[in-house]
Amino acid sequence: MIEEKCIKDALDLYVESLEEEQKSNKLIENSNKTGINAGMDEEAATGLEKLRKILKKIIELICVGESVKINTDIKELKLSVYGGDLGIAIGKDGKNMQALEYIINLICKRKNLVNGNVVIDIKDYRQNRIKKIKKEAREMANKVVKEGKEIALQPMCSFERKIVHNILSEFEGINTKSKYEEPNRRIVIYPLKKSK
Repeated sequence: MIEEKCIKDALDLYVESLEEEQKSNKLIENSNKTGINAGMDEEAATGLEKLRKILKKIIELICVGESVKINTDIKELKLSVYGGDLGIAIGKDGKNMQALEYIINLICKRKNLVNGNVVIDIKDYRQNRIKKIKKEAREMANKVVKEGKEIALQPMCSFERKIVHNILSEFEGINTKSKYEEPNRRIVIYPLKKSK
């Protein structure tokens, strides 16, 4: 609850600063215009740089007093955030990070900054989470094959479920299916019936 209030306060401050910048025509989106003949990579780099500045400002408002460094990856359209205590920006189960990614992609689409969805990873949380999900999915798939019983995995967001479906599509002797409604939507791994 305190975390939600801090995020709400930080976003309110950010909206206020955007309104002030808009009145003075100093929006980040309006600066550093590229030339007419600029290539797609240069446009993507410029758009990603603008999004990097916006994200840095948001995170510094959320995580007051923390020094934030953000690396950009044009090929993967990824913003990797590093700093001290960025736990509030990540949130429980990465929910705040997902919200930040949603906001950044809204800005991206509204201002037509980058062609595609931008991925945000704070302190390698997403990268580590993906590794953990893949490892758990493989272990559970092996268990289903060995024991012949279905296993339901923990609830996951759609992005994580897609990773599991993709990695387990390579496994023989099992099938996967998403069941239940959000926020409890999860993957169930089934053993395939053996024909005699």
